[in-house]
Amino acid sequence: MIRKHNRRAAKAAFSIAFGVALILGGTTAASAAGDAAAATASQKATPIIVGTKNFPEQYVLGQLYKQALEAQGFTVKYKENIASTELIDTSLRSGKITMYPEYTGIMLAVTFKRKTLPKTASATYLLAKRLYEKRGQTLLAQTPFQDVDVLAVTRATANKYGLRTIADLKKVPNLTIAGFPEWETRWTDEIGTRYGVRGFDFVPLAGISAYTLLDQKKVLAADVFTTDPQLLSKKYVQLRDTKNMFGFQYVAPVVSKKLVAEYGTKFRSTIDKVSKLLSVKAIAAMNKAVGVDKKPAEDVAAAFLKANGLA
Repeated sequence: MIRKHNRRAAKAAFSIAFGVALILGGTTAASAAGDAAAATASQKATPIIVGTKNFPEQYVLGQLYKQALEAQGFTVKYKENIASTELIDTSLRSGKITMYPEYTGIMLAVTFKRKTLPKTASATYLLAKRLYEKRGQTLLAQTPFQDVDVLAVTRATANKYGLRTIADLKKVPNLTIAGFPEWETRWTDEIGTRYGVRGFDFVPLAGISAYTLLDQKKVLAADVFTTDPQLLSKKYVQLRDTKNMFGFQYVAPVVSKKLVAEYGTKFRSTIDKVSKLLSVKAIAAMNKAVGVDKKPAEDVAAAFLKANGLA
């Protein structure tokens, strides 16, 4: 999914070689201290296998963590574009991957099937961490940005029907909502229960952008994400989630507890340094470079890390 608050003041900016400005959320990282427990992956029993889900922001995050670890001498295997949360979690539990970036609210609602989500970001993180640790994983530091599902409509549609909140979708006749296939099973009942929005047609995304469907008037609403670069324009209206249906969605790497134990401080600090740099502006700019400008996620991540002294 592409599936976004707490913006940090940007402290540095740079333009990567192909002209995309990335507004960074932090300062250049200090060089990492040596750690005997953080030798290369080939010397350890548990391999570092970074996985990602199936959309551009995940490709960026995966490459950032992969390349930062490699720059510190770790051997990393990389498995991009695995699938949605339900399937990548299966890969994690089976050992096919040993870490991947996930969104804290999704951890609770999808992985652990919690119907009621905590009312604060910190409580969301701590509960997810506790649940993962019961089954052999843990969470490293979460990012400053969050990437939250949001239902969006064109401004013309919002003006026509007076749409400002999700509940307002009840006003729309013949409502159609587009989203990734997993959205239907995750949220169709919830949007009915919480907001009384029922009886709409769901259009699963398959190789076409939700924004394209909105622009072509093939759907009236779409589930998108708050770090999508398209939302920086005034073309679309984000419908307010007044009941916090989608929860808090900061990114935290889900990591095998064995990795943390075997690779030590250097492993953890390398990942945490990357996460702490990821402001909303930084990730939105990198999302644009990959998702809109069609630049390789590998190159975009490399430029970001180099600008921050992590590569």
